[in-house]
Amino acid sequence: MTRFDEDTGLTPISPGVYEGRNDPSWRIIRGANGGHIAAVLMRGMALGLAEPDRTPRSLTVHFLRVPREEPFTIEAAVERRGRTMSTTTARYVQDGKLIAAAIAAFSIERTGYDFSEISMPEVPPPDECERVPERDDFPFGQHFDVRRALGAQVPDPANPAETGVWIRLKEARLVDYLLATQLMDAWAPSIFAKLGQGGGGAGVPTIDMTFHYRETLPITGAKPDDWYLGVFRTQTSRGGFIEEDGWLWSQRGTLVAQSRQLALLTT
Repeated sequence: MTRFDEDTGLTPISPGVYEGRNDPSWRIIRGANGGHIAAVLMRGMALGLAEPDRTPRSLTVHFLRVPREEPFTIEAAVERRGRTMSTTTARYVQDGKLIAAAIAAFSIERTGYDFSEISMPEVPPPDECERVPERDDFPFGQHFDVRRALGAQVPDPANPAETGVWIRLKEARLVDYLLATQLMDAWAPSIFAKLGQGGGGAGVPTIDMTFHYRETLPITGAKPDDWYLGVFRTQTSRGGFIEEDGWLWSQRGTLVAQSRQLALLTT
C-alpha cells in the first residue's frame, strides 16, 4: 500500500459514514490540498456505492472551509441508483462543520459515437525536462516527481497563463480514478506564469472543481511508474475570480481526464 492510499484511506463507522485523518504532508499554504480532499471524497462515494462495475464519470467538489489536520468524517449517500448510472453525494465534516461537499456520477461501460478534436501538446519527453526541486517548506510537493514541460518559467503579465508538467507519484502506483483526481490538482496554478508564485497576492483558493474521467482506469497496459502530462490554462480573470481548465494525458497521448475550477484571485 502506498502512502497515498494510506492517507486517503477511510474506516467505516456506520452505514455510509467513514472516518479519515488529515496528514500534514498533504498541506499547501493554509490546509490540505484540494485534489487530496477530492480524492478522499471520491473514495467515500465509491465505498458507499459498492458497485465496482459502475465507475466514476464526473465529480464536482465545492470547498467551503479549510480543513484542520485532525480526524474528519465522510458522509456518503446514493441519491439515485438507475439502470445504468448512479448519482452519489458526499459531505466532508469536521466538528459538525461542513468542509467540502461533492456530487458524482458513476456509470457502467457504454458505447457510442467516438471522436476527438484535441490532442496532447508536443513536449519533450520526461527525461529531457527539468526536474522541479523539492522544498523543505512545501511537504505536499515531496510526494511527486515533477518535470516542467510547458509554459514560461519567469513570470510576466505578457505570458499566456498556461503551464504543463510531467508528473507521477514517487511511490510507483497505477493511475486509477483516485490518483487521476489527485494529479489534476497537484501543480501550481497556471496564473503563476503571469503573476508569479502566489498569483500576485495571498494565493488562489479553489471555490469549486469539476473532474471528468474520459477513460476506464487504469488504462490497459499502464504501468505503475508511467508518467502523465498535466496541462493547465486560465483564459479569463474578472472581478477577483479566475477559471482554470486542465487536461491529463498518458505518455502515449491518451486523454485520461479533464477538469475545470473556479478560484479566487486574492490580493
